[in-house]
Parts: sequence; structure tokens; C-alpha cells
Amino acid sequence: MSGSPDRSSAPRGPRRRLPRGLLGAVAVTALLALYLWAVAGRGLAMIGTGEPLLIAIGLAVLVLPLLVLAFIAREFWLATRVQAMADALAASGDLPVDDLPRSPGGRIDRAAADDAFAARRAAVEASPGDWRVWYHLAFAYDAAGDRRRARATLRKAVGLYGAAPRDVQQ
Repeated sequence: MSGSPDRSSAPRGPRRRLPRGLLGAVAVTALLALYLWAVAGRGLAMIGTGEPLLIAIGLAVLVLPLLVLAFIAREFWLATRVQAMADALAASGDLPVDDLPRSPGGRIDRAAADDAFAARRAAVEASPGDWRVWYHLAFAYDAAGDRRRARATLRKAVGLYGAAPRDVQQ
């Protein structure tokens, strides 16, 4: 076998895996799309009757699927941006690590979470325009159990990440 390189020993780059939960999210979204298609069909049928009340209900039924699709698109967009930020942090070795002490039942030690949170909050105050510190603060909120603020903080990090020049994102 002269002339053909041995492909089995050729170095390969790291194989990129799909983010955890992506398959489930896509499956649920597909089912929801099917449901929304059926609902939209009913809305159009109501509009087609010519009855004023049914036309109004049919229009409302058509608006709801559009709102749901907008919310889903927004969440997928957020997830892709957060994943891009995580990839950039992983490449630089700065990805947050969950190393907080836990109880035997798996709960995070509240005092340790508060200490980690205070350090992350101080980093944000020192550098409010850096998406990296906001990303870390979001995970500190998550560790403290405040999912609402964690999500809002991730949205702030995404906004800063999108505004940052490409070389700063990496």
C-alpha cells in the first residue's frame, strides 16, 4: 500500500460533543412546533367561518403560537451565546469550576457559597465591562441557589460578550 497515508495514526483534533440536553431540547421543540401547527390550523379555521367572535378568537389563537416561537428562539439564541462564552473560557482555562464543599446530601455549604459570591461580586465591581466576570458571577448566583438572578446575570454577560471585539471574546 504505497502512497496512501495511514489514517488510523493521523492526529485528530478534539472531537466536539453536542451540548448536554440539546437533543432533548430539540425534541421538545419539535413536539411543540407540531402542536403549534395544529393550533394555528384551528385558528385559521375559526377565521374562515366569517363569524366576528370566531374571527377574534382565531386571531388570538394565531398570536399565541407566534409568541411561543419568539420565546423559544430567544432561549435557543441565549443558549448558543452562553455556550460560545463557555468555549472561550474553557480555551483560556478560565471556566468556572464547581469546587464548593457540599453536605453528604449534596447541598452546597451556604457559607462557602456566600464567600465565593462575595469574591465574584467584587470582581464585577472592579471590572463591570468584562463579560468574563459577569459569567462567573452568574455561576456564583446559581451556586447560591438564586436561579433568577443567575439567568439575568448571564443575559448581562451575553450582552457584553456580543459588544466585545472578537479578540477580547477569545
